[in-house]
Formats: sequence, structure tokens, C-alpha cells
Amino acid sequence: MARRRATPTAGARPAAPAAGERARHWRYDELPGVDLLRARYVSRTFIRHTHETFVIAAITEGVEAFHHRGTVERAGVGGLALINPDTPHTGQAGVPEGWTYGAVYPAPEVVDAIAAETLALRGAAGFRAPVLDDPPAVRLVAQVLRAADEGDALAADSLLRMVIARLLLRAGGPLPRREIRTAGADIAERARAELEERMARPPTLERLATGFGVSPFALLRAFRQRYGMPPHAWLTDARVHRARALLDAGVPPAEAAVRVGFTDQPHLHRHFTRTVGVTPGAYQRERARTYKTEPT
Repeated sequence: MARRRATPTAGARPAAPAAGERARHWRYDELPGVDLLRARYVSRTFIRHTHETFVIAAITEGVEAFHHRGTVERAGVGGLALINPDTPHTGQAGVPEGWTYGAVYPAPEVVDAIAAETLALRGAAGFRAPVLDDPPAVRLVAQVLRAADEGDALAADSLLRMVIARLLLRAGGPLPRREIRTAGADIAERARAELEERMARPPTLERLATGFGVSPFALLRAFRQRYGMPPHAWLTDARVHRARALLDAGVPPAEAAVRVGFTDQPHLHRHFTRTVGVTPGAYQRERARTYKTEPT
């Protein structure tokens, strides 16, 4: 049987972890549309941010605490943090010793396809609760990561589908639709579009609001209500998302920082690490790994 092993590209060096902390954020070719993470954090704090994917984080030691939709949630050993796409949340240690976990980040289309088979659900699927106590699911997540590390494509794909199906059956359903159209929502969406277009050189809040004929505070309220964070926090999050895409494409971190509007590479480093959990350099090195098929 052939196994696929990861071979670092020439010159790649592992990132130096903070004392007592470690993290690896990577992809496995045979699990398209899914990011993988193993981490232990003690003092790390994650700023309010979003993911374009789902977050399925399985806690194996300690407790993670995170703000989610106006409340502070806690996930301990044997529990999972379940975050739907584009949902603002934070992250930090819930106990002094921190927390250790493994996580999978499946794209919405991956979860939707599994939901169609397991729940006969057509359309966007999601999780109803942000925390679920389910030790067997925690073990399944660990097995997915182990199979990916070992290059066992059949096991990694099978186990991933098993854990997503299990979680959907226990805590899944259709995502709520946000179809309420108000003048404030329209202005917030137009402001978001302008910030996306002018990401590298955004206007001040006052100029942005004046362009839509509203006061700065009215725009703040509308934007927070629509996107769960104020415009400046949303812009930082959007810059990190765009920087990830540039790093995936091989753009050096220093250049990516400037292209998305950060003042320099340390600025990108700070915000990237507090959102993704690893440095831009470590993230890009994992993306640069090549996979070779070798006989066993």
C-alpha cells in the first residue's frame, strides 16, 4: 500500500513556539476544503474574528473560554467548540493551565453535502449550540488528525465524515436565514463593500458615514448589528483572511502585509497570530510542504 508523507520544502524551518505553547495549522491534500490544527495554548488570546469555514475544536486538556453571540462559553475536556462560518468569536484559556485541542475546519460545502445525506437537509447546515459534550466525537477528531499525519487517506476521509455526521445528528440543523432588510443593514453592507475595495487605504469612520448620509455612530450601530463587530475590527479580520489567501499563493509575509493594508510585517504577525493561532511564516511553511507517494 502506498502512503503519502509530508516533506518540507528546502529551507523551511519550524517556528519557535512560545514557552509552554505549541501549534500546527496545516492541510492534507486528501481532505480538500478542510484545514487542520493541533495546539496547546496557555496565555494566548484570540481577538474577535470569524472563519469562512466551520470550526470543530475538540478539547483534550484544560478549558477554552470564548465569547459567542453575547455570552461567554466554556468547553472542557471531552467537549467541543462548534462555530458556524462567519460567526464572530474570541478565544482564551478558561483555567490557568490553558487548553489543548485538535480541530478541523471544514468548508461549508463539505458540511452541507454531509448534512444532505444524514439529515436530508437541503441548503445551508449549521450547529445549533456552540458547545457540545461528546467524548467519542473528541476521539474521532484526534483520529482524523492522526490519519492525516500518517498519510492514511481512506481513514482520514472516513473519520472526518463520521465525526461531522455525528455532530450534525446531535446538534445540527438548517442555519437561520438573515433576510431582514432594513435601511441600517443596507448601509452596513455598502460600507463593508467599500472597505473591501479600499482595504489597503480605508477612509475614516466619519468620511465613510458621510458618504452614506448618516452619522458615524449610526454607522457603528448598523455595522455592529449586521456583522457582530465594529468596522475597524471587521477590517482587521478581513485583512487577515486576505493575507491567508496571499500566503497560500506563495506571497512573502512582508509583501502580503503591505498589500492588505497592514503597516508592516510585525503588524500582520500580531493580528494573524491572534486570529489564526500560528505566525504567518509558520502558516506558509505548512502550505509549502509537498507530498510524495512512496511504497511501504
